[in-house]
Amino acid sequence: MRPRLLALLSALSPSVALAGMPNFLLTELAEQRLEAISFFIAVFLLVSAGVWALWNRLRRDVPRLPRLGYGAALALVFLVGLALQLVLSMIAGGRELMTPGAWEKTGATYQLTQAKLPADTELVSQARRQRLEELRTALWAHAQANGGAFPLNDLGTELPAARWKVLGDYGLHFIYVGGQKADAPSAPLAYEPGLFGKERWVLFTDGDIRRMPIGDIHRALVLGGSP
Repeated sequence: MRPRLLALLSALSPSVALAGMPNFLLTELAEQRLEAISFFIAVFLLVSAGVWALWNRLRRDVPRLPRLGYGAALALVFLVGLALQLVLSMIAGGRELMTPGAWEKTGATYQLTQAKLPADTELVSQARRQRLEELRTALWAHAQANGGAFPLNDLGTELPAARWKVLGDYGLHFIYVGGQKADAPSAPLAYEPGLFGKERWVLFTDGDIRRMPIGDIHRALVLGGSP
């Protein structure tokens, strides 16, 4: 009797039963999806049970209502869910049509497209150009008050000293070519110093602002106009 009992206990022991058997495990992603599906099914069943109970409770006060079984409650919740999904999809589609390109699809929903910020170098370049635009405004205001003539140099008091300074805390000024007029042929009027490398922003006497290699700037100065 005792040997049979020992054999039965050995057969029921988990360590012995699984010793030579393969062990199958789900991946982490599969486990997460299974948990999500299980949670959705549990919520769906609970909501259906709530609808079934509320409907039959209402039926006590309104006898004309038909009796609702749990299976019918499941079907009703499913149909209402499909209708809501259709309405939400139509709203998302209409929103995309009204603002094309502003929304991007992410799974079953839409979200605002993330605006791409310019790189740091582009931001710095824009700020450098902005500083030259401020100088242009001051120079053209001076020329309008002085018969179209720009200041003779950048050492006088015609313009505030801050207008001549380039971007940054270096205290450097734009390289200014004085003695010109606003109605003269296009020629370099002011440009950035060597601090900013070979490509520099240039202000011309016709008001144009361009980014040019230093070699082209020198040729324009020699020729007295745009290269």
